[in-house]
Amino acid sequence: MSHKITLKVNGKTVTREVAADRLLVQLLREDLALTGTHVGCDTGQCGACTVHLNGRAVKACTMLALQAEGTEITTIEGLAAPNGEMHPMQAAFKECHGLQCGFCTPGMVMSAVDLVQHHSCGSEHEIRAGLEGNMCRCTGYQNIVRAVQLGAQGMK
Repeated sequence: MSHKITLKVNGKTVTREVAADRLLVQLLREDLALTGTHVGCDTGQCGACTVHLNGRAVKACTMLALQAEGTEITTIEGLAAPNGEMHPMQAAFKECHGLQCGFCTPGMVMSAVDLVQHHSCGSEHEIRAGLEGNMCRCTGYQNIVRAVQLGAQGMK
C-alpha cells in the first residue's frame, strides 16, 4: 500500500507516492536522484546518509519516508548557495583536504554544519565527540577536524 506525502527538499516542494516501508534515503536517492546522500551501512552506524530535517541532522537510513511528511529536508546538494557557491563548511573541507575517497564526506559535512549550528565545537575534543556518529575509513580525522574548525569560522 502506498501513501502520498508532501515535503520540501532543498527548497522545492515534492509530492510522491511511497510505500509504508520506504526509507527516506531511498526516496532521496532513488526517487529524487539526490545521490549525494550515501548508503554505507543501512544501520545508522556510519553517518553517510546524514541530511538535515527541519534544520537538524538525521540519518536518512533510519527514518521512513512517511515520517518526513510535511518536513523540510536539506541534502548535500541543497547546502550550496543557489548560484553554486559552496557553503563555508564545504569550502573548508576542500581547503583542508578533509576528504579522501569522498564517500563519507556528504554526511560528514552535513553533521559538521549541524554541530556548528547547534552545539559547542571549539576544541578538537568537542569536534571529534560531535562527529562520532560519522565514520571515515580513509583518514585519521585530523584534516576533518581542521575543516570543521575553518568551516565554523566561515559560518559565523
